[in-house]
Parts: sequence; structure tokens; C-alpha cells
Amino acid sequence: MITTKITSLSELENISKKYKKEGKKIVLCHGMFDLIHLGHIRYFKQAKKEGDILIVTFTADAFCRKGPDRPIFSEDLRAESLAALEIIDHIAMAPFPTAVEAISIIQPDIYAKGKEYEDESEDITEMITRERQAVELNNGRVFYTDDLVFSSSNLLNSSFDVFSPEVKEYISNLKSNFSLSEILETIKKPKNSKVLVIGEAIIDRYTFVTTLGNTGKGIHSSVQKKYSEDYPGGSIAVANHIASFANEITLFTGLGAASKIENYETFITNNLLTNVSSEFFYFEEATTIVKERFVNNDMDKFFEIYHSSEGQNANVEEDIKLTNWLESNLENFDIVVVPDYGNGFITNSMAEVISRKSKFLAVNTQINSGNRGYHVVNRYNSANFISLNEPELRLANHNLQDSVINLSKITGELLNANFISVTQGSQGLQMMSLSQNHTLKVPALSSNVVDRVGAGDAFLSLASIFLGSGVDPEISVFLGATAAAIDVQIIGNQSTVNNIDLVKYVSALLK
Repeated sequence: MITTKITSLSELENISKKYKKEGKKIVLCHGMFDLIHLGHIRYFKQAKKEGDILIVTFTADAFCRKGPDRPIFSEDLRAESLAALEIIDHIAMAPFPTAVEAISIIQPDIYAKGKEYEDESEDITEMITRERQAVELNNGRVFYTDDLVFSSSNLLNSSFDVFSPEVKEYISNLKSNFSLSEILETIKKPKNSKVLVIGEAIIDRYTFVTTLGNTGKGIHSSVQKKYSEDYPGGSIAVANHIASFANEITLFTGLGAASKIENYETFITNNLLTNVSSEFFYFEEATTIVKERFVNNDMDKFFEIYHSSEGQNANVEEDIKLTNWLESNLENFDIVVVPDYGNGFITNSMAEVISRKSKFLAVNTQINSGNRGYHVVNRYNSANFISLNEPELRLANHNLQDSVINLSKITGELLNANFISVTQGSQGLQMMSLSQNHTLKVPALSSNVVDRVGAGDAFLSLASIFLGSGVDPEISVFLGATAAAIDVQIIGNQSTVNNIDLVKYVSALLK
């Protein structure tokens, strides 16, 4: 009986139509349901009283971003737990980040939510409003249950070993300084800021392969190609990260002249969020950069290819054109975020103008295999916020021995920065406030690492706009670290950090 309850979302569409023809009222409940508890059971009971058939959909593992190592239980186990409840008639996994798609497919007469969701004005994600609109579009109504409210996140955090001792101590200290509502309210602060993102547009290509082993006539490995996927990376991803938190973003980037023929311009434009406008400059001698990584299903990386021209630098005429645009337009933006990947787009004259004219400048100079050994943050004269990883910091100082704190102070003072952060992978990050001579340490907020590519960009994106909007540095660095924790659970730049995921993750951490 249990297994017959579990079906697919597409099959539920037909099941729902059949019940409606029979004159039966359908009630839909949707959630993550990671830990079934008394609150859920009472919720289902009240929901079932509103109709004849109770359908429950739950979020697929790939879209569960409510905290570190969530979900605790896989989608198969969550389906089995729900199916064991006699009151539920049908169950399906929803392979979408929200309930809206499931609502549109099932078209329930009643959509049941807990009473904690009744006041839509308190929902910073505006997701409850979208769900209600989807229900009403199909002549349904939302029913709010009225019973005891239990938080699954709170139960998991307190009863399961979700956090390491270091993370528990950090979260405890953060909660003693700021309330959850206070932190969630600050997420709105960058909304009206005009943000400019400057940096290379990069196409991240993931070619998925199956390992075949060593070749018969050599010692090198052989793989069988399965398929390739392209994701918008580099400055495109940074602009998209920011786009969920600020209304107006401009992407200032360079493309190869052949991009229109190769459809890269179309690909980038189609993958920019609607509130991101673009300023594309085309280089005659350069190509749009494509980084192709060969990976298996476990995300083990075998090899990487740079598809780019040998000389990516702008010529004199192009450099003048780019610099003039910055001279004329930088003062129009409240926050300037520069993910400088060192592939030639940002020239020294551009760096000088960016340093001189930006109202609030956040910059990262990334070390990669295309620039290792010569690309350092010291090419900028000044910055308000510097974000580096530890090797990038040590390269800028040509120093392998001194502490991260000492080197941060030296680099920060050299660029007259207000803040400098240093990310350290699984060890988390440190951010120094130069004016207060104070260092904030944040542990890694996720141990569930799918792919580290892009996590630094996610941190840079959000920490920059919150610091640039005057948000308390402790909250800013926490929100940036949370964005990185979300991003390491995403393959490449397949998707970007958004307002809804951030609110859910922060709420789960602090409950």
C-alpha cells in the first residue's frame, strides 16, 4: 500500500483530474519534510478535513538548501516516511525549487499552509504570495492550519549532530548579537543600490565523462564522453548572484568579436536575470573565454581546457574606449564589484580609474592557471573591500610564513581598504576591519561540498553589496559566507544564489 501512494508529479496531474471529475475536493500540502514530527501530523490532519483527497509533494534533494547537510534524509526516505502516514493519499517528489510548479500541475482546490505563513507581509521571500496566486489562478484557495508550530530545523539543530562544535559556537555568538528578524531585515538593504559588475565573461563548460581506465599503449587515462553543459560564469555569475538582492545591476564586460557568430552573446544575454543590463565591448583579437572541465558523476575533475586566444589584452584603441566609458559612468553607481580574473580584460589604466572613481569598490584578483604568479590585487590603488583566498593574499605579499592576519593588515593598508576578507576553504574565512583593527572569523557553514567552483564569487557578490549598503560587517560577512555555503552545493554556475535560498538557509542556521 505504501509504495502505491508514491507516484510522479506528472502522474499526479492525471490522478488529480480523475478525482475532480468524481466531484472530490483535492487538498495539497508541500514542504521539505526532512523530519516528520507531531507538528506535521496535526498539519496533515487539519488539511485533510478541508477536502476528500490529501496529496503531499516534497522538494527534491537537489533543491533543498535550508541549511548545512540538508536534507538529513534522502528523498527516497522522506517519501517512505510520508507514505507510512495513513491520512495521506498520494505522495510525489517535486523536482523544482518552489511549490508553484506543483500547484500549477495538480491544481488543488485547497492548498494548506501552517499558520506561521498567514501574514504575507512577514515573508521576505514573497514566495507565499506567489504560491497563493498560483492556487487562486486555478480557482483554489489557501487554508491556514491553526495548531502547534514545530520547527524541523530547530529540532534537527538541537537533536541531531548537524553542526560541528566550531559552527555551534559561532552561531551561538551571532545569535547573542543579532536576532533572526534583524538579520533577515538587512537582506533588503541593497535593494535600491545601483551596482556595477566589472570583469571577464566566462563560459563554464562541464563535460561529463565515464572513466575507462589506463589506455592499452600508455600510462594516461581514458574516458568516455557522455555530454556537455554550459553555464554562465565569471562576471556573469557575479551579476546574477547580486540580481536577487538589488533592483538595478549593470554588467560591464568584454567578448570576442566572433561571439555573435558563436552565439556566446545570445547565450550570455539569455542567462542574465531580467534586472541585469549589459555593456558588452567586443575585442577584435580576443575570444570569449570558455573553461571546459572534464568531470565524472562524483564531480571528480580530470582535466581542464582554456578555449581562448593567446593574447587576450585590449589594444591601445580598445583600452582608451573602455577607460573612457568608466570615466564617464562610474560615478552613477553606488557599489562597484570587480571580479578580476586576470585574463586581460581589465587593463592597468582601467584599474586606475576604477580605484579613483568608485564610490564603494569591492575587488577580488583571482589566481588561476592562466595567470598564476603575476596577477595580484596590488594593481589597484585603493578599494573599500578586498576579498582574496589565502594563496592570493600570500602572492600579493610574496610571503609564505607570516600569519593571515598580519598579511591582511599589510595588504589592506596598502590599498587604504576598510575591510579585507581571506577565504580558507574548509577552514572558513577571516575578515579584518582595518578601522577597528578587529578580525571576524567564520567557519565553513556547509560540509556538503558538491563543487567549490564559484563559491568565492558568491561570497564576494553578497558580502560586497551588504558592506556597500552599510550593513554591519558581522552580518555582511555571515551572509557572504552563507552564500558560499549554498554555492558549494551547486554544480559550477548551474544556478546562482537567490533571495529565497539565502533566507531559508539563514533561518535554518539560526533556529
